[in-house]
Amino acid sequence: MSEAAEDLGRAGESTRAVRAGLPEPVKHEPTLPGPVFAAHFHLPGEATGPYRYGRDENPTWTLLERAVGELEAPGRDDVETLVFASGMAAISSVLFSQLRAGDAVVLPSDGYQVLPLVRAQLEAYGIEVRTAPTGGDRQLEVLDGARLLWIESPSNPGLDVCDIRRLVAAAHAQGTLVAVDNTLATPLGQRPLELGADFSVASGTKQLTGHGDVLLGYVAGRDAGAMAAVRRWRKIVGAISGPMEAWLAHRSIATLALRVERQNTTALALAEALKQRAEVSGLRHPGLADDPAHEVAARQMRRYGCVVSFTLPTRTRAERFLESLRLVEDATSFGGVRSTAERRRRWGGDDVPEGFIRMSVGAEDPEDLIADVLRALDESAE
Repeated sequence: MSEAAEDLGRAGESTRAVRAGLPEPVKHEPTLPGPVFAAHFHLPGEATGPYRYGRDENPTWTLLERAVGELEAPGRDDVETLVFASGMAAISSVLFSQLRAGDAVVLPSDGYQVLPLVRAQLEAYGIEVRTAPTGGDRQLEVLDGARLLWIESPSNPGLDVCDIRRLVAAAHAQGTLVAVDNTLATPLGQRPLELGADFSVASGTKQLTGHGDVLLGYVAGRDAGAMAAVRRWRKIVGAISGPMEAWLAHRSIATLALRVERQNTTALALAEALKQRAEVSGLRHPGLADDPAHEVAARQMRRYGCVVSFTLPTRTRAERFLESLRLVEDATSFGGVRSTAERRRRWGGDDVPEGFIRMSVGAEDPEDLIADVLRALDESAE
């Protein structure tokens, strides 16, 4: 590891985010080189070297992968990071590269709404799929003999949290691999590899890039053999990020600490304001002192995320509320600089009430955003 890399590993989070993955300075060269658009590279003689074919490697990916690795595991040089075309591509790469027919995998029953589709495909390949809720460390109840434990903490959209250290210890004691979906927390909120996980997986589409204009995923892992299998899967499937997307993601990471600080602070303030509303039930945000997940979250998270979830009395009331918002876009996904909200039941994949709202807090002025939400609640009651 170079002295510069060691210094960056000890630096503060904003410094690390701004400098992450930058190449060594060369006079007259850009500090962050532009995207490299290449399907192939000059390759006379033996097929050796880092860049041979565009499906395998790309210099723009390399810088982004280095940047993400410096955020997920600062100061360590034994962690490999691979970027993918989307969060689901990253998730699939771990599941399908590590599991074989006859294996068992434990998934969260309250996780991302595409996981049921993943379950069906795993079962079609002869893999046993067990599920249990995230809260209360319930996945421990079905862990016995599993090849892989998949954790989503905080869970999406319910925002439950599990004790990652506890689950990792139980899993590793019986030789089970552990992957943690770190999308909602981001590396600035939680570092799963430091909590003992074998893989940290995330959709970079969300807060990591934060502008709603990039589809991206990544896998960071500590075991060279396991990561070689993930890399091989990426090569076989071809689920690669385009160079422009990779460059946009790297550029966006420079403001990650600024965005996370504003968004997470505002999300907690909004949650506190929503506590005062009689029509709001099921309010969840891990940063709330009385949230069921707060005690565990406080032990393993440095920040609690930009998402707030709550339930309004009926579907009609929820839809009126969304229509009344002026500063919040009715859209899916989360983590962007512009606040979004949606009635999650419209997708059909989440076991939530008809009036359940998932709100992603953006970078607007807190006073303006909270006032808009409270006004929309008032107007939607009429």
